[in-house]
Amino acid sequence: MLKNKVAIVTGGTRGIGFAIVKKYLENGATVVLCGSRQATVDAAMEKLNTEDPNYKVEGIALDLSSPADIKQAFENIKNKYGKIDILVNNAGISAMESIYNYKPEDFKYLIDLNLNAVFYASQAAAIIMKEQGGGCIINTSSMVSLYGQASGVAYPASKFAVNGLTKSLARELGKDQIRVNAVAPGITNTDMVAALPEEVIKPVIATVPLGRVGEPEEVADAFLFLASDMASYITGAILSVDGAARS
Repeated sequence: MLKNKVAIVTGGTRGIGFAIVKKYLENGATVVLCGSRQATVDAAMEKLNTEDPNYKVEGIALDLSSPADIKQAFENIKNKYGKIDILVNNAGISAMESIYNYKPEDFKYLIDLNLNAVFYASQAAAIIMKEQGGGCIINTSSMVSLYGQASGVAYPASKFAVNGLTKSLARELGKDQIRVNAVAPGITNTDMVAALPEEVIKPVIATVPLGRVGEPEEVADAFLFLASDMASYITGAILSVDGAARS
């Protein structure tokens, strides 16, 4: 479905991001996976190369708080592979702190990664995509972007903002043949979710009609669809992949 496409996936070293990288590789794309630390990038690359040494994949450590670093990295990728067809803005962190204990510096740190970095990367990619005649940007949102959550207000706030950025960029960039969508996963079987206490997880699962958490591969399928030509007339969408959970 993605033969001859070039994709960048931020937060691609584990969880949903790693599943997206694998799904894209299995469908013929050349993928540059980005992680925050070289050690995690190397570990992800070793795992992929062990599974299939023929995968067309490259790993880079990238500081997503630096617009200059992102711009340079994307220029390097374009120069090496000739184009950038797909950007997946997946890097992010969650939060569960009560507002009574929330430190302003922690709030700012989360917003910098979950929102500002999405803007920086989207801007750098859009400039390249416009020059080449089009492309596709897909952002990772969350079910809490639609319903909020009971604590850790920075996380749903950042994802509400990602939805707004997604819809607005879709309207702005459509004339340049750049599609912009988001996927809003529900509770998914990742390290991030595994770190949450049981008293937080169980009530959330109880809201899922399918009666279980999702798997990263199921979420990755949505990213595959939105990146493919099957979604050629879809832009500005926030695609929920949450088992119909409502909270």
